[in-house]
Amino acid sequence: MPVTDARDSGVVMDPDPGAYRERASRVPGAVLWRRVMPASESAQRVLPDGCMDLIWTDGELMVAGPDTEAHLAADPAGTRYVGLRFAPGTGPAVLGVPAHELRDRRVPLDDLWLAVRVRRLADHLHAVLESGTMTDLGAAMEQVAGGRYRQAGPPDPAVAEVVALVRAGLPAAGVADATGISERQLHRRCLAVFGYGPKTLGRILRMNRAVDLARTGTSFATVAAVAGYADQAHLAREVRALTGVTLGTLIR
Repeated sequence: MPVTDARDSGVVMDPDPGAYRERASRVPGAVLWRRVMPASESAQRVLPDGCMDLIWTDGELMVAGPDTEAHLAADPAGTRYVGLRFAPGTGPAVLGVPAHELRDRRVPLDDLWLAVRVRRLADHLHAVLESGTMTDLGAAMEQVAGGRYRQAGPPDPAVAEVVALVRAGLPAAGVADATGISERQLHRRCLAVFGYGPKTLGRILRMNRAVDLARTGTSFATVAAVAGYADQAHLAREVRALTGVTLGTLIR
């Protein structure tokens, strides 16, 4: 669930009230992030990334499903968030729901888990925050998610393989051949773990790579070539289609 003002992995979480901060999580492949909405912003643009998030927001627990386009989160200044962003394909095992059921949705956690269990977890997190910091709260969320991750058993190795093949630019037919399953089976399995088929997943992962490259100061023409677009115009169309704004606006 990256926001447009920061996407750097491994940034140490700190008390800066307006900053977005993240670090690698103790849950394999996940990222722990936190943010306090500053008074200077009316909304934050959350880019699609193929991931699912477990989010604490001022005492409430919710789940953000995989997005197909940018999501605008407009909350009052001072709203606090602490979240766990699971690696593409791993969220459903932790959260216990197929990814496609939450596509482009934000739902309360008690829609997915027993309400009494969610209330107990929320009370525990509140107690942690009362005696500690938002970083402590994040660690407590990691502990809960890590337990569910272990209970789910080893991740399906095909998930990481599909992500790697899609990132490499293979079309759906090529991914299906490489994984030894039919295109129909591939599409069905991708819906369950990613929330959408391999073609949409590829567009989203390519767009995120392009944005990351552009943020380093790389020219847009070079970004288009390196990220696998036909040309700069193709890059511009895809970024606007997935985020609602131009690449220049995103990196500013």
